Amino acid sequence: MELYSGRISELIGQLAKLPGVGTKTAARLAFHIINMPEDRARALADAIVSAKENVHECTCCHTLTDGEMCPVCQDENRDRTTIMVVENSRDLAAYEKTGRYNGVYHVLQGAISPMLGIGPEDIRLKELIKRLEGDVKEVIIATNSSLEGETTAMYISKLIKPTGIKVSRIASGVPVGGDLEYIDEVTLFRALEGRTEL
Repeated sequence: MELYSGRISELIGQLAKLPGVGTKTAARLAFHIINMPEDRARALADAIVSAKENVHECTCCHTLTDGEMCPVCQDENRDRTTIMVVENSRDLAAYEKTGRYNGVYHVLQGAISPMLGIGPEDIRLKELIKRLEGDVKEVIIATNSSLEGETTAMYISKLIKPTGIKVSRIASGVPVGGDLEYIDEVTLFRALEGRTEL
């Protein structure tokens, strides 16, 4: 027996397909949307459709934007001699929130993963190499510390080193507030290797 009527079940089913949303959360969201004033529900639906129709990759760095170029690439005050390579737009946003980085970015839109059939030609590597023809002094590789992220970082490093451009990798290690006894060995080793002088 169906717990909810067809349209409610359909809404819950669609919401449950979103990443990180389970059935209970999808049900809560569905009922919240159903109980919203009609104008707010329509505004939400319009925002989803508008984003889907108008958001595309920046012509320069390949992050998601609704203009030809993203705000970072449009900013004349950014240091264009330093490019930070990230896997996706969420990673770019995370670094921007720190307010400590003034260079530009390159978004790969993925990472190399032979297990998933994703090779170097499936991510934005050709576009990165093209950008290096300009006045670039350093490429900071800020891919995730996963197997795919590390594979991608090594591949990019091998591509760029022959050009003479400085290639660096972000440090990774113990998170602030983390207890050492609960941290895995690889993270502890990376923290030790990436130590800095005080």
